[in-house]
This record gives sequence, structure tokens and C-alpha cells, in this order.
Amino acid sequence: MHKKIPQLREYFAEKKNKMYLLGAAVLFVIAAVLLLYGHATGKGSAADGPEKLSALKSCVLDAQDSLGKSPAGGVAGQAVFLSVCNTAERARIFSGTGADLQTAWENAAEEVEQFLNGSHYDPVWIKADVVYTSEMLDGKELSKAVKKARSEFFRYGIAFDERFQTALLEAELNGAKIYDYKNGGLDLEYLNRYLNKSGKEPLEELPAAFTLFQCRGWFCDENNTVYELSTDSLDYGRRQVEPIDAEYAEELILNASEFLMKQAKADGSFVYGIYPRFDREIENYNIVRHASTLWSLACRYRLAPDEELKETLERAIDFMLSQVVYDSAGRAYLYEKKDDEIKLGGLGVAVVALTEYMDVFQSDKYREVCCALGQGILSLLNQETGEYYHVLNGDFTRKEALRTVYYDGEATFALCRLYGLTGEQIWLDAAESAAGHFISADYAQYKDHWVAYSMNELTQYIPDRQEYYDFAMKNIQQNLQTIYERDTTYHTYLEMLMAGFETYERMLEHGFEAKNLDLEMFLKTISARVNRQLNGYFYPEYAMYMKNPERILNTFMVRHDGYRVRIDDVQHNIGGYYLYLKNYDKLVACGLLESLKAETNSNRYSINSNIF
Repeated sequence: MHKKIPQLREYFAEKKNKMYLLGAAVLFVIAAVLLLYGHATGKGSAADGPEKLSALKSCVLDAQDSLGKSPAGGVAGQAVFLSVCNTAERARIFSGTGADLQTAWENAAEEVEQFLNGSHYDPVWIKADVVYTSEMLDGKELSKAVKKARSEFFRYGIAFDERFQTALLEAELNGAKIYDYKNGGLDLEYLNRYLNKSGKEPLEELPAAFTLFQCRGWFCDENNTVYELSTDSLDYGRRQVEPIDAEYAEELILNASEFLMKQAKADGSFVYGIYPRFDREIENYNIVRHASTLWSLACRYRLAPDEELKETLERAIDFMLSQVVYDSAGRAYLYEKKDDEIKLGGLGVAVVALTEYMDVFQSDKYREVCCALGQGILSLLNQETGEYYHVLNGDFTRKEALRTVYYDGEATFALCRLYGLTGEQIWLDAAESAAGHFISADYAQYKDHWVAYSMNELTQYIPDRQEYYDFAMKNIQQNLQTIYERDTTYHTYLEMLMAGFETYERMLEHGFEAKNLDLEMFLKTISARVNRQLNGYFYPEYAMYMKNPERILNTFMVRHDGYRVRIDDVQHNIGGYYLYLKNYDKLVACGLLESLKAETNSNRYSINSNIF
């Protein structure tokens, strides 16, 4: 059975509960003793360190037979890195080398112990990395290799000398923006800034040659549970979990939703996003993404009703509605103030969010504004051709015919939702017009999750139309190989697959055949994406190399954009896992477990024997 996702709040709650049990008198005595002891020795709460180090040491030494005699190179021999983190700031990294692994471990552990003994630092997490492969490169080779790599995806540590006296893990290099993906090689300014903050000597210049290396890793969490980390190129440095079941998916959703709740401001807007390497907030705002975030929070409420969440959700809805404007005909539009624009997609996701809320709470509170927004959508749809106009100026004049294909699916999804809300044929007729255009213009080429959502919604109300099912299945089948092979998390793919799976189930239920759908590949691709998206989840073994780990712990990020955490990034991940959770039993009945096990085992500890 897989380990639970770590919940930092449990760690603090556990400590707090234990303290309460001791009683006020005992607390006073212990506090006095600890205060005197802390002043005398400087240990503070560092007593957790030895137990974690001991647990990690046994794992590391058990693996020594698989590492070779001198994986770090002839001079360094064996190399061990120990990353220590208190959750409030970027991890401190200590290292040691030796002719054998035991010596290298002891040298690294001694540095950690000296640091902890001289501080009040609380080592909530400790991670051990042991070099298992290395290779020398000159500066030109390194520059070429980094420039060729996808941003943040060059997964190698670097030693700047043969003895590993100055050496940084891959997670440090990417986490501190030291790799220069635009120009190739390393950014000396960022490197020296990081070395200075780490208490290491800066480099006057980069050396002519470098030792690139990769590690096997083990992570010890706040409960002293140890996870072995993957050495696979895409999962590198992340724990591998057992086949991801419904329970695990639910934890992912609840954790990420809790992050979204924390981003809500008093006025109902959200902290739009964070670049966590340096804990910088993204100043931009997008009301369309605000609206889609409401949708995911409404879905979260279904899983775990919560009064605080309801209040947050309603405050955020009020903020969105404050951005709604009406034309002279009474049609409503969602207005983007910063750009003085009205976007078709904004109207679509606003309706989806509001109808989701009303369904969750069995209310018709927003029915009137939904219908007015629907009229706004209709004003942008040519029902004869099924084509939409995408962007208006703030004064309702036309600005841009085409902005992004996503708007078409969002608007059509909303029209279907409006039919479900009102039962009025006008909405369904409009949705059918748009769907006809999707088919004739072959929208399957766009790999669009919103198209999948809209066709899934449409077939709920028109369940007997073969051409709709054929197109929905083509939208999946035509893109399976590309989606399966995608190296980044690309979070909308799981949404697309799962919306397509719901349509597939409905198709069978109504007696239609999925003639051209490769079900085995479909399930295999779902399994791959469910696992791949975890590479964009801020497990502590990733978060500990960011400036403020606890702020972004247990939410989702986009690695190739500077580890960006943005509200819509989180929303799309929640959406995919929510549909996965919702349909898990049906997926299992179709044979999902075999695909999940095969996918997990294929990536578990596959070692990259050559750097290039």
C-alpha cells in the first residue's frame, strides 16, 4: 500500500497535542530545563536529527553494492549529500566524500551534526543523496547540453573540482536558477549568490571542466518515514507511489484545494501565482482563470463540505460577479479590466463555475446572471456556421475574431450547462451548432480538454447521436500516442482523457460501439498521465529546495516555467484527479490496475547509465 501524502499540519498538531498532555506544571519544568540546555549547548530542537540520520544511513549503506567503487570519480571516490530543511527556508546542504561509502557518510553526517549542535534549527526533513554515476565535461560540452535541454529539465548535479569540495545537487542548481537554459551552461552570478548564502566560497570564474553526476536518493519526513526516490529521468528525485488509487487521488485534491483556499484574499480575489524559487508573487491577474478556479473549489466541496470553504467560494464568486458588465440589450459579459477586454472563454467558465455551485448547493441563486452570460455567448456565436467570435473591447465593439481554440470548448460546455439548468432548447440548439463545427473543422487536432468536456456534457442531453460519440472518441484516439509520450506534466491532458472516458462509458451504456478506440492504450495513457502529473506536485523532496517550502508544499507547479504555481495550474490538476477519483471504479473494471502497475514498475528505479 502506498504511503500517505505528508501533511505538515499533522506534524505540528502532533507536537502540540503531546505538549498539552504533559500539563502546565510539567511544561514549565521542561521549558526551563530546555532553555538552560539550549543556552549551554545550542541544540534547541535539533534532537530529531540523529534519528532521521540513522534511518537514512541504514538505507544508504544497504545500497552500497549497487553503487560501484568510485562513482564520483577517482579522487572523490564516494560522495554523499545531506539536505536538511526546517520547512520555513531553503534546505541547507552538507556533503562528504571518502574512499568508501561508510566514510563518505560519516564525513557528511558530521557536518550536519555540527550544524545542528550549534543552532536551534529543527530538521523537519532530511534527504540523503549518494552519487552513483558521473562524467567529466568541458565548458563547451556543458553549455551545449544545457541549452539543448528543456528548461529546468537538465537533471544533473555538478562538482566544480575533482574532490567535490564545491559540488551542488541538481535540485540546488535548478532550484536556485543556476542553470542558464537560454544561453547554455551556468549563470555565474546566480551561482555565486547561492554559494554565498550557503556559506561557501564563491568562484572567481567557472572551471574549464566539470564533473556531472546523478544520485540515488532517500527522503526522511517529519514522521521519520523514509522514502526511496526514483532515478528515472522524468521522475528523478521524487518518491514513487504504489498504483494511484481513489484514496490517493482524493488526498491530492484536498491538499491542492487547501492551497487554493489559502490564496483567497479578503476582497475575493486570489494570489494569482507564485514563482517559488525566490518566493515571488505573480502580479498579473486573469479573471478567466479566477472563474475556473471557482469550479475546482466547488468540486472540492462535494468531497468534503466545509463552511469556511463555502464562505471563501461565495466571496470569490462575488468578486467575479463584480467584474460582470451588461450591454444595452441586457446581455452579460465578464470584463477583464487590465486589458479592457471581454473574452468568450471568460463567459464560458463563469457559467460553468456558477452552475457547478448551484448544483452542489441545490440552489438557483445565480440562475439569472447565468442566463444573461449565456445571451452574451450567443451574441458571439454564428449559429449557421457554429463559429464563435472571441474577443470584444470593453465597449462591446469587436476586437479579435480568434484568440485561442480553448474559448470554443469553454463556451459550448457552458451552453450545455445552461440547458441542464433551464431545460430551454435555445441553449442546446446553440451547443449543437458549435459541435457541428468541431466535427467539420476536425477539432481533434487541437488536443483540447475543453472540447472533451463539452462533448461529454452534450452527450448527456443527446445520448443517441453516433456522430458525437465518434468525434469524441476520435479526439482521444488520435492524440493518445502524443499524450502518452509527453514528458512534462501538461495538466490538461488528464482532464481531456477523463472527460473522454466518461463519454466512452455513456457510449457503451447507450448501445454504441467504440470501433476505433484502443482501450488498452487508452488505459495505459491514463495511467501514464496520472503518474506523470505527480512530477508537478510539490512533495517536500522538491519543495525543500525552494525559498519558502511550507508555502507551496503539497500543491501543483509547472516545472518548465520556473516551477510556477498559478491558480489555474492547480485548478487543472484538481480537475483531472477529480474525474479520475469519480470514475476510479469504472476504470478498474475496464482493467486500469494492470496498466497502473506496469507504468509504476517501468519507471521505478530505471537508472540512466550514461549522461548523454
